[in-house]
Amino acid sequence: MTAKIYQFLADHQPDTPCLIVDLDVIAENYNALNRYLPTARVFYAVKANPAPEILGMLGRLGSSFDTASRPEIEMVLAEGVTPDRISFGNTIKKERDIAWAFARGVDLFAFDSEAELEKLARSAPGARVFCRLLMTCEGADWPLSRKFGCEADMARDLLVRARDLGLEPYGISFHVGSQQTRLDQWDIAIGKTAMLFTELNAAGIELKMINLGGGLPAHYRDEVAPVGDYSNAIMNAMTKHFGNNLPLMIVEPGRSLVGDSGILEAEVVLIARKSYEDAVRWVYLDIGKFGGLAETMDEAIKYRLQVPGDGDCGPVVLAGPTCDSADILYEKNQYSLPMSLKVGDKIRILATGAYTTTYAAVNFNGFAPLKAYYV
Repeated sequence: MTAKIYQFLADHQPDTPCLIVDLDVIAENYNALNRYLPTARVFYAVKANPAPEILGMLGRLGSSFDTASRPEIEMVLAEGVTPDRISFGNTIKKERDIAWAFARGVDLFAFDSEAELEKLARSAPGARVFCRLLMTCEGADWPLSRKFGCEADMARDLLVRARDLGLEPYGISFHVGSQQTRLDQWDIAIGKTAMLFTELNAAGIELKMINLGGGLPAHYRDEVAPVGDYSNAIMNAMTKHFGNNLPLMIVEPGRSLVGDSGILEAEVVLIARKSYEDAVRWVYLDIGKFGGLAETMDEAIKYRLQVPGDGDCGPVVLAGPTCDSADILYEKNQYSLPMSLKVGDKIRILATGAYTTTYAAVNFNGFAPLKAYYV
């Protein structure tokens, strides 16, 4: 809870649920990452929170942007960002969107399959392309395994094919999983990437870039290492596998830049028990999985809570307000809340600046999308 957010809530008392984001926190996180990892170029992952206020501020600070769709590219361009600072990083793109982006000056594209590569060759001739490696994402609270990337031998062949199709085989990317808690995962990924650089160099292809992806954490319920430790682990792995001949480095932070900037205020709608003997209270909030807390799926992301009251606490199940049995936030990872908690109390959910507004459903059960304020 920053002073700006506290003052905004005190002055405006907005209807809940709502998200309040302190833009200064994002600027501080961006500057810290540049300070700790100065050799890497930052491409903010727009999907984490595409608010114009965030995009405009990061654009003015000098950030580049990782985008997943034509609308995200349009949002970044609308903030005055030039196309040379945009990567079309989704490996699953409609060909007409590739052509649209290329016509507007975007010439850096991700792929991980032959079919995607052929689309790029047809609709973005001569563009710079990078192939995404498949990673197991061990240690990540929100893994990204299986859907994205390909094995190393396929990546090698696809980058040779990219050259033959008239594209520029520019580099390799990977993602070690979102909210990654194991520092050694970058060493594993960078080691695989370095071997590919060597193999492709033998095939006459000199790759220029390594895209380190995201994975840097926000501060949720469990402790995480500071950003400096992550940066040291990345640079130690880079020098270990590449020596002094470092390629251009790209990093794509999303969660680590904006996650800690937001506080979500919710209201307790109902407190109930399922039997007379049940020690566990069910606490229903006016926000749930479909209102912006989708990352509680499988209780993966465990948010910190700020709750009124003190004294004795007891176990609770936290759930959302919708008529869907899947709308339960935490049941297995037991939370404990004050016994004095009552209907109408406000609960503040911390570190909710990332992946909340963008996951909020549009009018599911008639509930409006999550309202956000940027201060």
